[in-house]
Amino acid sequence: MKRKIVMLAALCTGLGGIHARAEESPPNIVIFVADDMGWGDSETYGNELIKTPNMNKLASQGVKLTECYSACGVCSPSRSAILTGRTPYRNGVYRHLSGNGPAYLRTSEITYPELLKEAGYETCHVGKWHLLSRQQWNKADYPQPGDHGYDYWMATHNNAEPSHKNPNNFVRNGEAVGETEGYSAQLVAAEAGRWLKEIRDPSKPFALSVWIHEPHSPIATDSKFQSLYKGHKNAKYMGNITQLDHALGMVMDALDEQKVADNTFLFFTSDNGPVPSYGGSTGGLRGNKRSEYEGGIRVPGLVRWPDHIKPGTTSDVPVIGTDVFTTVLEMVGSPLPTDRTIDGANMLPALQGKAVERKIPMFWRTHVSPPDQRVAMRIGDWKLVGDETLTKFQLYNIPKDMKEEKDLATEMPEKTEEMKKKLIKLWEGIVEEGPNEWWEADKQKSKFGGKISY
Repeated sequence: MKRKIVMLAALCTGLGGIHARAEESPPNIVIFVADDMGWGDSETYGNELIKTPNMNKLASQGVKLTECYSACGVCSPSRSAILTGRTPYRNGVYRHLSGNGPAYLRTSEITYPELLKEAGYETCHVGKWHLLSRQQWNKADYPQPGDHGYDYWMATHNNAEPSHKNPNNFVRNGEAVGETEGYSAQLVAAEAGRWLKEIRDPSKPFALSVWIHEPHSPIATDSKFQSLYKGHKNAKYMGNITQLDHALGMVMDALDEQKVADNTFLFFTSDNGPVPSYGGSTGGLRGNKRSEYEGGIRVPGLVRWPDHIKPGTTSDVPVIGTDVFTTVLEMVGSPLPTDRTIDGANMLPALQGKAVERKIPMFWRTHVSPPDQRVAMRIGDWKLVGDETLTKFQLYNIPKDMKEEKDLATEMPEKTEEMKKKLIKLWEGIVEEGPNEWWEADKQKSKFGGKISY
């Protein structure tokens, strides 16, 4: 499936003072995404019980982002934003995609793997995909990972099934893999390692996506990880975090073995906040998965790029998953598309603790979130949370109140009104550009008592 791509003739480099130097080889790109991992689910982010030695190692070798956000409070939309640099309602993946819904990541969207391929990169995706519905998965009539810029892929639609132990639903380049033996995170990491060692062309730079299934339910944890927490009521979940941490370590080891780690930008994050009933933790933040409060969208963010990022540093500059697209293109000197709105900013300055130049505010809208917290926007220190009707709003100063305990909307009506006008204008632009017939049909069906299975 083809599309016309309109791009700038040139892109200025050097924003923020951190980019690939002209004399260097193009940097490799690895984006590692956990599934439903909360901001408080790791030792690296202050959990006193869960062991995450590889996340600790990654943080010690690069920068820990304390205000890293997913682009949505649920998975499919946030993943679409990573690939396209566009807020989910704008790119069309406005909600969790399962069942028989119409939405999917259209080929009219432009992904960073596509643009990197044009720049001479080799590309690979392993793990969860979840950017079309179950009925559309691995069907020729709908775009699969290979149609979005990946030369090689091994993926599942959503969860590994029938369990994250010994799953049988992986598809490799359109062909069913069959039953596998082991746990999903390690299977995905091993495939990433195999591609790095045996399949890719070592003469080319590469972009690798590693989207593991853990700690999403149904949680399946290897006894060697669960036994670390023997006697604790949450041992299975805690072990699952250590299991995904081990998978991260496998990928880091593979980069070392192939002697490419020094020229690789490695970004670790999660697709959204946790599910407390499964054992996940927000680290004390308000809300959780499917919420526009911090607990639903603030996630781990660890970045390593040797000789470009100072090791062992921390940055409290806000960044969002949507920024990955712009950041990667900035790093490699590839131009941005000019025929569409790109919501993401270049996050490279944030990796040095410097402010990000953000032309479009950070924005969230989660289709299935509670009605009183359906939409949110952050500009600087200020975050506005709005209801489904965009008439009732809450206002928070996030650096001073990251737990969102003090709503300042009544106390600061002028600031609230200022933010409200900007949010509504932003939303109107998103509606104008996005395929809103999908979500309007969904909304009408729900309004009249129908149900769309997702």
